[in-house]
Amino acid sequence: MITNHIVIGSDHAGFELKEHIIGYLKSINIKVDDKGTYSASASVDYPDYAKAVADEVTANKDRLGILICGSGIGISIAANKIKGIRAALACDAEAAKMSRMHNDANILVMAGRPFDPQRAKKAEEMVKSWLDTEFEGGRHQQRIDKIHDLE
Repeated sequence: MITNHIVIGSDHAGFELKEHIIGYLKSINIKVDDKGTYSASASVDYPDYAKAVADEVTANKDRLGILICGSGIGISIAANKIKGIRAALACDAEAAKMSRMHNDANILVMAGRPFDPQRAKKAEEMVKSWLDTEFEGGRHQQRIDKIHDLE
């Protein structure tokens, strides 16, 4: 496990999956800092939650983040505007693994819609794969350095 502390956030469309993932993380003894939203019923703006999670991740190098919105696209775009963030939208466990191994992603992004048991199980597998994978470094570090140079 690469961290024992996750910062998580979502908009209203990702709320149900966020709550499910919080339960999963707690079941594997990961400390969770929930930045909201706290309801699926009130429409909110995903950039606010992307910023809250990204700011916490950049301020605390021992923490990683998870973000969720309806498609995962908007919240990942917003998070990647924050200096030092490498937010990766993953669609399966292999993509989540590669985002850590090759890209040193510090935020995992997932789509929250539609919420159903199959998507929830797939999301757990993505989180587990992501948390179990170390950054490979080596030739990939020079690419990460070039990404930082773009900021």
